[in-house]
Amino acid sequence: MEQVAITRTVGVADGVFAPGYIGELTRIVPFEMVDEVLAETGAVQRRIRLVPARVTVYLLLAGALFNGLGYRQVFDRLCAGLSGLATVRPGGSALRQARQRLGPAPMKALFRLVSGPAATTAAAGRWRGLRVVAVDGTLLSVPDCPANLAVFTRQRLGNGISGYP
Repeated sequence: MEQVAITRTVGVADGVFAPGYIGELTRIVPFEMVDEVLAETGAVQRRIRLVPARVTVYLLLAGALFNGLGYRQVFDRLCAGLSGLATVRPGGSALRQARQRLGPAPMKALFRLVSGPAATTAAAGRWRGLRVVAVDGTLLSVPDCPANLAVFTRQRLGNGISGYP
């Protein structure tokens, strides 16, 4: 199989608050780590696609950061720093199909790689034998069904209880 390398000069976003800046994301989850996980889970694409597997991984990671947006809007934010280049803007259906092709295995493997204490020593990342983690202001609504109510409780409000667990 013949391999081809495409080289060109690419401009990057100006600063961490510029549109299209994913430097922090790629610092924590570098391309090499994503490629390793894709190879390990057998999720590397077999042919050139509009949305490659590596791009799909970053799309899903960025989707967690921009959870109020659809796939196309998240993709636009990922590509905003590439202004001036002729980039293809896939439709929502292509992005959904890319997510389905990728499947859950690469994201699970990536989570296993990056999850862990941020502390520099093992003792500093533990409290009473439990791993210390921080989740700030994150709420996930789950469907109101008997199975979820068996595990999750409804929040108490000033005038009753919430509508969802």
